[in-house]
Amino acid sequence: MNDADPQHGPDRTIVLEARGVSKRFGAVLALDEVSCTVRSGEVLAVVGENGAGKSTLMKILSGVHEPDGGELRFEGRPTRMRSVRHAQDLGVSLVHQELNLAENLDVAANIVLGREPRRLGMLDGRAASRIADDALRKVGLSISPRTPVASLGVGSRQLVEIAKSIAADARVLILDEPTASLSKAEADRLVELVSQLRQGGTAVVLISHRLDEVLRMADRIVVLRDGRQRGEIDRSEATREKIVSLMVGRDVEAVERRPIESGPVRLALKDLRSDAHPRHAVDLEIRGGEVVGLAGLVGSGRTELLETIFGVRRARAGVVEIEGVRLPPGDPRTAVARGVALVPEDRGRHGLFLPDPIRLNFAMASLADHSRGGVLSFQAIRRLADRLAEDLHLRPPDHARAAGTLSGGNQQKVVLGRWIARSPKVLLLDEPTRGVDVGARAEIHAIVRDLAAKGCAVLFASSELDEVLSLADRIVCLREGEITGDLDAADAGEEAVMARLVAEQVA
Repeated sequence: MNDADPQHGPDRTIVLEARGVSKRFGAVLALDEVSCTVRSGEVLAVVGENGAGKSTLMKILSGVHEPDGGELRFEGRPTRMRSVRHAQDLGVSLVHQELNLAENLDVAANIVLGREPRRLGMLDGRAASRIADDALRKVGLSISPRTPVASLGVGSRQLVEIAKSIAADARVLILDEPTASLSKAEADRLVELVSQLRQGGTAVVLISHRLDEVLRMADRIVVLRDGRQRGEIDRSEATREKIVSLMVGRDVEAVERRPIESGPVRLALKDLRSDAHPRHAVDLEIRGGEVVGLAGLVGSGRTELLETIFGVRRARAGVVEIEGVRLPPGDPRTAVARGVALVPEDRGRHGLFLPDPIRLNFAMASLADHSRGGVLSFQAIRRLADRLAEDLHLRPPDHARAAGTLSGGNQQKVVLGRWIARSPKVLLLDEPTRGVDVGARAEIHAIVRDLAAKGCAVLFASSELDEVLSLADRIVCLREGEITGDLDAADAGEEAVMARLVAEQVA
């Protein structure tokens, strides 16, 4: 088959194809006779709500899982992806949403891992550095190949993962939420990179919850819902409304801004200085019932401020008070005991025990409440998990499953549920909907609003300005650790916020 398109690159021959693929995990049918074709020189987007089967399909295409039914075809021939290595040898590479790098190695070692260049039977370090340097240049990441991966932020790690696939000369590059952790500049660079790969004949499969990104990059869009294929849309016919309708099968209602019933001051920061930006002090009060959004560009200190409040970073100076009581610096245990909760940016590394059951993850912050004489009551933990799974609309609701088997949005619900079980006084959220689709995003926003309505003070950081504008009651603008604006969200616009994020000084 030959579908040449001179506008978007070389001949679009089918490289990889799934025909009627099904996959079951216990009683859960994750995929139900799904078919799709992946063509060279084309970007195929696969979209759907969290739990729709997107990641399962990608893992089948890349050799992580084998299908229970249907078949895969590579270059027109039936094939069985026996393993990830087998798929990579064919030229199919998956970049996971939850990063998969060896933190004890440097960047070069990660990029050539499993394909190390050798000289006289030994690792050729210089050749490895050259390979890594070339791949890093292609993704626009200006770091030394000898940089330890453990020292990199989430966005840089994502780009190293993509560089690793590029270095392996992938013919089919599968990107699972590739820009979820990237700054706008990094995301724009990735869009350019995908365009270059497409022009060179690489087939790109994109999973993204960011529909604007999908509409910008994709040539075709396959929509999954509840494990089944609900439609395929060509670029020329794609609209946001059509995609959302196929994805959710229902109207997605926006969370309406509600009148703030301001309560007592729950969180007070007085002359607080983080180790990231010790020159600038933060003074801030948040009352019960308020949802306050932290807006800031990369390097503004949003994450560092949240971690300093919670105590995983030790403050250089200043005070954190919860309901007028001072927290000891660098003491997360006391912060939790006083009613502070933190949902971290990287839920996979810092928020979840991925191999453990969902119900244990739910109970992890409140084990003492489910123990008698120091012995855990598994019956009480199951009751808690039953309630949270229902309240949070967890999909699938089987809380005996490992947390690592869930989609990104459902994993985020589990982290939130852990703290909901403790009825927090102060909830700190770092990128609350990173890697989450439109349906789950609306559900998470509703959960946050409900917690605020019950008197919780919420402080969240998001790199997506539209999320800050839609979810927050107040917007605190942060630049290099300094507050440059404190705005009423109802009256603030994107221009007003951005002006305070980039200004050297705002009067």
